This record gives sequence, C-alpha cells and structure tokens, in this order.
Amino acid sequence: MYSSGFNSNDDELVVAMVQQQIALVRNRADLAEAVRATTATLAEIATGMPRVDLVVFPEYGLHGLRKEGWAEDDLMCTIPGPETDLLTAACRRHSVWAAFSVMETNPRGAPFNSSILVDEHGEIVLHTRKLFPWAPKEPWEPGRDPLSVCSGPRGSTIGLLICHDGCFPEAARDLAYQGATVIVRQAGYKLPFEQAWRISNQANAFSNMAYTVSVCLAGDDGNGFPSLGGAMACDIDGSVLVEGDQTPGRVVTAAFSPARAEKARRTWGVENNIYQLGHRGYTAIREGLADNPFRYVTDLAAGQYRVPWDRDVSIRDGRSEGYGPAREPGTAADTARAGFPGSS
Repeated sequence: MYSSGFNSNDDELVVAMVQQQIALVRNRADLAEAVRATTATLAEIATGMPRVDLVVFPEYGLHGLRKEGWAEDDLMCTIPGPETDLLTAACRRHSVWAAFSVMETNPRGAPFNSSILVDEHGEIVLHTRKLFPWAPKEPWEPGRDPLSVCSGPRGSTIGLLICHDGCFPEAARDLAYQGATVIVRQAGYKLPFEQAWRISNQANAFSNMAYTVSVCLAGDDGNGFPSLGGAMACDIDGSVLVEGDQTPGRVVTAAFSPARAEKARRTWGVENNIYQLGHRGYTAIREGLADNPFRYVTDLAAGQYRVPWDRDVSIRDGRSEGYGPAREPGTAADTARAGFPGSS
C-alpha cells in the first residue's frame, strides 16, 4: 500500500522528489542563485517534513538546459568545490540525505554530467558521472568509472542513474547486481519523452526487484518547451507507487521499506530475474547455468560492439546540434563545445 511518508513506519525510507523549476543560467550570478534556491528548497522540506530521509533534485538543477550556458567553462563546477560545499553544508545543517546534479569540470576533455549523493553528515558518499550523454544533444564527456552503490538510510542500498542512463537496462541491472534496493534517477527530460520516462522507470524496478525514485526538471526557461516534472516512485514489481504531474516546484513524497526488496530477492521463485540471470534453468540443472548467452555482451566486453546497421547510422557526432566536431581519441581538446556559438 502506498504511503506518502507522513505516517511512515520506522523501517520505511521516506523520499522527497523535487520537480525543480528549470533555471536560466547564463553567468556566475545565475549559478549562485540556482545553488541558493536549491539549498532553500532543501531547508523547507527538512523543516516542513522532518521524517524525510532523502531529497532528490533533478538533473540540471544548477545549470539549466541552455546550451549557451553549457558552453561556458566558468560555469562548470569542481567536486568538491564552492558550489558543492554549500550543498553538503545544507545536508549537514538539516541532517538529511540528498542527491544533486552538477556539471563537472574536466581538464582532459569535455565536462562531465555528474551526480552526487550526500549523507546527513554532509559527506559525499557517491559521485557518479553520466555514462551515456544524450547524444547528439549533450556535449558531455562519457563517464568511465564503473557505477557504484552505497549504504543509505533505513537499511537501504542506493545507486544513482543520470537521465538517459536509465534507458539502458544494463545500467540499472549493474546497480542492482551490486545490491542497490533503491535506484535514484535524476533527469532533465521535456514533455515529448513522457511515455518512455514512465515505462523505463517501471521496467527498471520490475527487472531488478528494486524501488526506483525518479524526477525531472519542471517548467519552462523561455524556449516554449516545458520540462516534464513527472516525479515517480515505483514498487519492486514495477507498479507505480506515486506519480507527479508537470507542476514546477512540486515536491512528491513516498515511503517504502527497503527490507521488502531484500526479502523478495531471497524468497521469490518466479520473476526473481536478477538472480536467475546467473542461474538459468535451475529446475532442470542444479544451480542452473552461469555462462553468458548474449552475443552483444561478449562483443561489448571485447570492444567489438557493432550493430548490423552500424555503418548506415547517419548521425555520428554533434554537428547537427550546432556543436563542433568530436575530438579524436587520445586528445584533450574539447572541440565539440569549442565549436558551439557563444563558447568562450
């Protein structure tokens, strides 16, 4: 049964998903204001609903979606750095966990699209870089570090997905394989993506016997294309526990027991998919088969992933979006953003 968290049990994790108003960030003053608004929202949630364990802010909460801002090196952040210091201090001050989105400086190429998970003591306990930037629209460096998880409040194990990463089933599966019972997804999607957003969040929950906690930016920054909002929490069977709308600034809350996911993974027979992936057909064969039956996994591991139509794909860089050419492997020059009008 769905709980909003106002009358939650001690074993339930209470999450607050912020449908943050999209910011228009063009200079350092705009960035500072976005940080201030974020910490103010965190304070309001922690004060108004002290039972909240985890506050989730969407992707691009500090930097907005305008490419003109993305092109400015001066607006990129370090982790840790002045902006993240203010975010971590807010978590420490209000004794609450939070997930934030930060565009991160990278001296060896394009910036990273990153997320951090901060605990109630103000420590950064997860630092994730987006594996699959939304090409060709995003100019960010793809993350190279493996995904990881950490122990969270109320006995949870938490992993982070950044927007488009949640459209790759392998990413959510990797987090669950490491033990994540709660998969947090921060996104900046706009309204045309509503259906794919919903079904991917549900599928990631069902396929991995994990709770998914997901939220997008909301509102308009003046370009006429509203962001999705769409906060939602999904149960371990893929059913939707709660779902928001498109209202900017709305905070959607949910409560659920991470222990329920842990128990299901140990006691379910049918649909215990994450276990059965490495124990195929255990009814017929003791312990089942643990080999890899997937050609694409073999090829990807060998660096030879190629779809049959690979040579026919027409869009292979960001020039259709106004960026410069992609840089050559082994070089450090950020040629894509450098070629964008308005870049410094």
